[in-house]
Amino acid sequence: MAFISSGYNPKEPMKDRITDIGPRYYEEFYPPVIKKNKGKWLYHEILEPGVVVHVAESGDELYTVRCGACRVMSVSHIREIMEIADKHCDGYVRFTTRNNVEFMVDNRDKVEPLKKDLLSRKQPGGCFKFPIGGTGAGITNIVHTQGWIHCHTPATDASGTVKATMDEVLDDFTNMKLPAKLRISMACCLNMCGAVHCSDIAILGYHRKPPMLDHEYLDKMCEIPLAIAACPTAAI
Repeated sequence: MAFISSGYNPKEPMKDRITDIGPRYYEEFYPPVIKKNKGKWLYHEILEPGVVVHVAESGDELYTVRCGACRVMSVSHIREIMEIADKHCDGYVRFTTRNNVEFMVDNRDKVEPLKKDLLSRKQPGGCFKFPIGGTGAGITNIVHTQGWIHCHTPATDASGTVKATMDEVLDDFTNMKLPAKLRISMACCLNMCGAVHCSDIAILGYHRKPPMLDHEYLDKMCEIPLAIAACPTAAI
């Protein structure tokens, strides 16, 4: 309880604070209709694949259009998402835990123009940048691990496998014709930090043989020396 003894009051966490370390308070980023009706929602329903309406006690409605997206995004792609949010949603947008992007509007008349804009945006190869779906009795986006872009231990990369898989099951993302919800996840190694252990279908990369080590460079790379030094018996 060192913080208490130094004068920190948990009931007034910002009192006498001299830094702003940490994220901003999440309520600052609520769309006005969500902030107004927080804790007062009556029900929600799926109007069509990828489109959900929430209705509040006040009669206010919030329409959400869900799109599939990649986990590892380029700056230009994020800027395009922000552009869409500014154009249709007063600048508000949110990401789900399964890497979907959700655009929210407060009027049903705004839904069709938003959908039309999203579906008009395609990659140079012709595939949709923002396919609409991922709700109800279908497949939502594939959650996956970091792969080669950051992690030290992957047996395989994630993005290519996930893209190839979603290309095959896209019809089940944009429709709701399965018997129930279906979740697919991918982990790049046996650590399984990609939630594959609690999904319906798991794609798992594993090492067929021990990885080869380049000892000349190993002790100079990122967090690896710290991890090795943390073990008193040098068993790592």
